[in-house]
Amino acid sequence: MAVRENRRRNELREPEIIIKPEKKQEKKQNSTTRFRLPSFENHPIVKILGSFFLLISLYLLVAFSSYLLTWSEDQDVVLKMTWQKVFDPASNQVENWMGLFGAMLAHQFIYMSFGVASFLFVILFFVLGYRLLFQVSVLPIVKTIAYTLFGLVFLSVLCGYANAFFTDAPHFVEGVFGYQINAWLNAALGIPGTAGLLVFLGLTAIIIAFNPSFKRTPKPQPEENTTLPEPENVELVKEEISKPIVFDKEIEKVETPEIETETTFIPRTPLVIEENDTDALADELVKKQGVYDSTLDLGDYKYPHIDLLEKYGNNKTVVDREELENNKNKIEETLLNYDIKIDKIMATVGPTVTLYEIVPAPGIRISKIKNLEDDIALSLAALGIRIIAPIPGKGTIGIEVPNQHPEIVSMRSLLASEKFNNTSMDLPIALGKTISNEVFIADLTKMPHLLMAGATGQGKSVGINALLVSLLFKKHPSQLKFVLIDPKKVELTLFKKIERHFLAKLPGDGDAIITDTKKVIYTLNSLCIEMDQRYDLLKEAQVRNLKEYNQKFISRKLNPMDGHRFLPYIVLVIDEFADLMMTAGKEIETPIARLAQLARAVGIHLVIATQRPSVNVITGTIKANFPARLAFRVTSKIDSRTILDLGGADQLVGRGDMLLSTGSDIIRLQCAFVDTPEVEKITEYIGSQRGYPTAHMLPEYEDENEAAMKEIDFDDHDAFFEEAARLVVRHQQGSTSLIQRKLKLGYNRAGRIIDQLEATGIVGPFEGSKAREVRYQDEYSLEQYLNSLNDKEK
Repeated sequence: MAVRENRRRNELREPEIIIKPEKKQEKKQNSTTRFRLPSFENHPIVKILGSFFLLISLYLLVAFSSYLLTWSEDQDVVLKMTWQKVFDPASNQVENWMGLFGAMLAHQFIYMSFGVASFLFVILFFVLGYRLLFQVSVLPIVKTIAYTLFGLVFLSVLCGYANAFFTDAPHFVEGVFGYQINAWLNAALGIPGTAGLLVFLGLTAIIIAFNPSFKRTPKPQPEENTTLPEPENVELVKEEISKPIVFDKEIEKVETPEIETETTFIPRTPLVIEENDTDALADELVKKQGVYDSTLDLGDYKYPHIDLLEKYGNNKTVVDREELENNKNKIEETLLNYDIKIDKIMATVGPTVTLYEIVPAPGIRISKIKNLEDDIALSLAALGIRIIAPIPGKGTIGIEVPNQHPEIVSMRSLLASEKFNNTSMDLPIALGKTISNEVFIADLTKMPHLLMAGATGQGKSVGINALLVSLLFKKHPSQLKFVLIDPKKVELTLFKKIERHFLAKLPGDGDAIITDTKKVIYTLNSLCIEMDQRYDLLKEAQVRNLKEYNQKFISRKLNPMDGHRFLPYIVLVIDEFADLMMTAGKEIETPIARLAQLARAVGIHLVIATQRPSVNVITGTIKANFPARLAFRVTSKIDSRTILDLGGADQLVGRGDMLLSTGSDIIRLQCAFVDTPEVEKITEYIGSQRGYPTAHMLPEYEDENEAAMKEIDFDDHDAFFEEAARLVVRHQQGSTSLIQRKLKLGYNRAGRIIDQLEATGIVGPFEGSKAREVRYQDEYSLEQYLNSLNDKEK
């Protein structure tokens, strides 16, 4: 219903009448007190009934289809059937594919009732069953029932009328009902009169269903100015407005007070619009129709509520005063041991660490304090001492000391905060709290991509869940889609429940959570195609980014007939990037680099996480396009420099303690904690609601190598093909000159062989002066592949 309602509201149609309530005092009724009928959509009995209807529709389809082929063999058995013979296996030999009951049902529906028109029962039961089981309306229920009843009568009589001219046709075409009614009509009206009645009934059904226009309108002549015509008379206006509006399902009954109304017809003032003045036309449309609302497709969607999240602690960070004094005294004593005097020391208590800000005495070198990091950690007997010398924007030096009893930052406290609820960010993500206990909200569109790294068990997966949950609480399914890639196959499986609401996938893929490396490559290349298509739409709309494009589309300044559509944000999340780089390498890095460089303007944003931030995983090309990096605790300073370009991540205390780098600024945060049961409840809440028929479909992508494999003629392979394949794998060098020298062949023949090796995927494409990539590391795997090629040849 919501889909049709959205289409109805977005049609380019001017309202012609204004209904005014009579001017009298009426009691205002609060919309929240309206009575609504209870909903039984999620009741198990409804789903069981839906499954039963679907099974009945399938059973009748097979039984009816078989009856058309086996009716003559089974008719003797069915006509002589009695209750005593039903349970006698010897007398129940029928040819119908659905057995005795299938033959009896088909005989009763088709031969004894409505003939071949009985196939309409299959459609009716299927529509009812699909609606009850999946909560998706294929066709309007009430109209489907009405059309089915009409079709049974009309088609049965029509088949009976036509069958009278073909005496050899079997009488099950019209059934007993069609035969008897047609005989009565022929006797009462005659054969021509019956034909006229059938034509009238058929035309009436077409008019009720489609309301076609039989009026012939002249082709308009192009003019310099376009003037909107006034209605010729009131009757024409009434006729245009009285066209039926089709809804997908019945509207819920709402008790409303009756209002006496009067109808006032207001003549339209001619509006002259200059040719190609789309802005003026859009401003007329916006006043009359309102702006486009993408959320109407799922108009009854309910956002997750805060009660789905658990409370952890009291959201108040309390540190013992004695602990603060002891740490302060130990810092002063350690610095005095090295003749470093301080003028002032201040403490800022955070959920995980406390920041001690010291102001050194004049003449003290900062580097001298920085070199005492390990000594201060020894005196405090603390893990994860971090010195910030100096603190940016302040004339102080910071020493971060972990608290003895750290507090848990709950996701509930962040999402319930006024800062998150009142934010105007496009893609707000609640990451955690700062050292000063402030809620930290970041905008993913401004990052515009996020690179996450951290050792195993340090909070990386919780950080991904916090990011996803933040967006689920803030965005409508029509505004945001996720592409989730999970090589470990266990981290993101909970989000499978929201497939028909928030997930995007390739056409034909069964699972929206992508785990297979080959499908990952296809998905990334499909996102590149989506990116290019979006840039084409932005170019035609003459805008620079997705926000401007959607604003122009909402204002009805872009025509959907020209291919324009509302574009949701797409967030790509990769949970373990190192595994993909190990198995696919360049095939993964190339599309990732393209997306990181260009996709932010068209609303495609990347979140990549890895537990191994080495240089062969986070390459220079990737780092250059990910200015926002989030580092959890890592095991070495080298890893910290790889992810942040400076140390510090190796000195974190773990359990969600993290550093966020947004270019020049480094912020220490305690990640919000969201547990697996909380994520499960949120996805269950969203997934139980009515969603789109399928996940959001990405553009199709076809691998060039696979397309070439389909066109390969295996009989045309060179006689030295397999020997050349073993040669390049043995030497790990795919070059024409190697095949020439080792096999003593001419250049042209060696070139044809190398082309065949490329077409079959054994070597990579030509890369200039470099040797071709050899895609098989050993002869054993090559032999298996060659055997599969030989099997295809046979």
